[in-house]
Amino acid sequence: MRVDSTSAIVTGAASGLGNAVARALATEGVRVFGLDLSAAVETAQPAHGITYVAADITDVGDVERAVALAAGTGPLRTVVNCAGVAPSARILGRAGVHDLALYARVVNVNLVGTFNVMSLAARAIAETDADDGGQRGVVINTASIAAFDGQIGQAAYASSKGGVAALTLPAARDLASHGIRVCTIAPGIVDTPMMAAFSDQVRASLADTVPFPRRPARAEEFAQLALAVIAHDYLNGEVIRMDGALRMAPG
Repeated sequence: MRVDSTSAIVTGAASGLGNAVARALATEGVRVFGLDLSAAVETAQPAHGITYVAADITDVGDVERAVALAAGTGPLRTVVNCAGVAPSARILGRAGVHDLALYARVVNVNLVGTFNVMSLAARAIAETDADDGGQRGVVINTASIAAFDGQIGQAAYASSKGGVAALTLPAARDLASHGIRVCTIAPGIVDTPMMAAFSDQVRASLADTVPFPRRPARAEEFAQLALAVIAHDYLNGEVIRMDGALRMAPG
């Protein structure tokens, strides 16, 4: 699918994976609408082709307004969901039972928020004219290898990302009649601002667990894969691991 002179929505666009994807799409001539929380948008680095939009992905009204903004410059063809949270807590730890509100928040942001953006954007994409192959757009969601190899303390995170992975095929089937593809990328260890908060020793230890290449992935590599999925019209309903053959140990 060609994306030049089209619009795209990228969530979590102010930093990390989302920012790398937003910049890569803008380089391809896409009008990118980068959604993130207002505090993140205020500190985001401006970039040509990217319009940052303050929005909570779990809020229907916020997302509807963002979709209308993107579709108004039309046609909206691409959605990449990168927004997420990753707190750690054991089901039963020294402080007691896992806080239910924390568990619900992680699932609400990572899974429900992803669904909210995908469904509302799909409605707008479905109203566009199809290309010669009958295609109107593509949605790429972000899971994690924690969806398959969840570690100690990742019950909430792994649950939410497992939900995103499981959502992929039924979403692709639901949206097939509208000419919309749905794929998911499940990254492993990626060098993002979250990773930068760790010490050099911890970063080196994490990198050493990756079979090859023995380093964290770069956010730009995630963006490169997203662009490849967008361009490859026969990729649909697939969860793609991007992890250097890493299989996470229990903890």
